[in-house]
Amino acid sequence: MVRASRTQSICIFVLATLFTISADAALVKKSNSGLCHPPQSSWYKRTKHYTAFDSLEACLESAGKLPKGVTVTQASTNVAQNPADDYSRSAFGHGWDDADSDCQDSRAEALIAQSTTEVRFADESRCRVVTGRWISPFTGNVIQNSSEIDIDHVVPLRWAWDRGASDWARKKREKFANDPVNLWPVELSLNRSISGIEKIS
Repeated sequence: MVRASRTQSICIFVLATLFTISADAALVKKSNSGLCHPPQSSWYKRTKHYTAFDSLEACLESAGKLPKGVTVTQASTNVAQNPADDYSRSAFGHGWDDADSDCQDSRAEALIAQSTTEVRFADESRCRVVTGRWISPFTGNVIQNSSEIDIDHVVPLRWAWDRGASDWARKKREKFANDPVNLWPVELSLNRSISGIEKIS
């Protein structure tokens, strides 16, 4: 029952995040001066006061104009096919956060929350998890040594960055990267052999 509830929570989180990020990525901002800024516009991030449109066509039909240097062809290109080249993992914080300052960072808390048995710590400070029982979402294998675990993001950070997270405040990105609902334990060896999977450990 606990595992089913956890899986349902992850699915709901992923769907909500995908919807929100995709919606942000498709957003066209019409500035107060009447310029239609698609995500490809160099002024897109700096445009804070605007009227939102679902498409470039809708913005232009409202008597909007393209900013200098942006063509309809460029603006019509899907942002997902031309991801921002300024992505950096550090934009989502440096490593795992310990937001509640209890010495257990978000990696440790994910290991504790998702172990099917009581975990064992490295010492009496109870900061670092060394053993537990985790089930790989990829293979169904049971893993008992935390050193064989990567904590992965259900919604990869690079994927989120390319679809709107680049516009988020840094604090929001850090919270997203450490959100327990977006974290799951996976097999380290398998995870690192799959290209394109976003991970930190």
